[in-house]
Amino acid sequence: MDGNGRWAESRGLPRFEGHRAGVDTVRTMVRCCIEKAVPVLSLFAFSSENWQRPEAEVEFLMQLFMQALTQELVELQKQGVALRFVGSREALSSSLQQEMQQAETQTASNQRLTLNVVINYGGRWDITQAVKTLVDQAAAGRLSSAEVNESLLAAQLGTHGLPDPDLFIRTGGEQRISNFFLWQLAYTELYFSPVHWPDFSIEEFDKAIASFGERERRFGKISGQLTEDKHV
Repeated sequence: MDGNGRWAESRGLPRFEGHRAGVDTVRTMVRCCIEKAVPVLSLFAFSSENWQRPEAEVEFLMQLFMQALTQELVELQKQGVALRFVGSREALSSSLQQEMQQAETQTASNQRLTLNVVINYGGRWDITQAVKTLVDQAAAGRLSSAEVNESLLAAQLGTHGLPDPDLFIRTGGEQRISNFFLWQLAYTELYFSPVHWPDFSIEEFDKAIASFGERERRFGKISGQLTEDKHV
């Protein structure tokens, strides 16, 4: 969800206003995904590198996150949305951690949409902590190197139990992944929008979906094999 600060600055507004406007776009995209029967929506809310931003902006983002979580929870529950949070929680305030845990518990049985909020997350961190878990298991004699495979490592990632993303959308004009889901994006289709996140509308989302629909997802195969598979 890139471009909040630049959106505000281009309008002569404080960067804070861009982040606040970005919450409205989140609300719109959640409704849109429900209408389109998208099963999982992951939103990169705050990266592990974002702590390097000005202290006042970081503090505002954390307060905004807490406020949005509190205000939107009732509506998300009503809409059948299951909330999930991925990332390291240790650096977050105890009150925010408590609100996150409560939201996950309260919405756990909802099945209409899984809203995966990614906060204080980095792809390298995710892979590293997964490897550490496997190393600890091996050191304790519960795991041998012969048993380690992709599925076992994936089960230790923060996204365990969720499917790998089909489509990655980045707004704001930048064309890089920025340490997001490095393992999970192996065969994800990438879409980069020049539109800043507060201006990312349903029409812009439809453009991304249309682009996805034109892709041929071969997963290492050739086109002819895909045709054969459809006939099996």
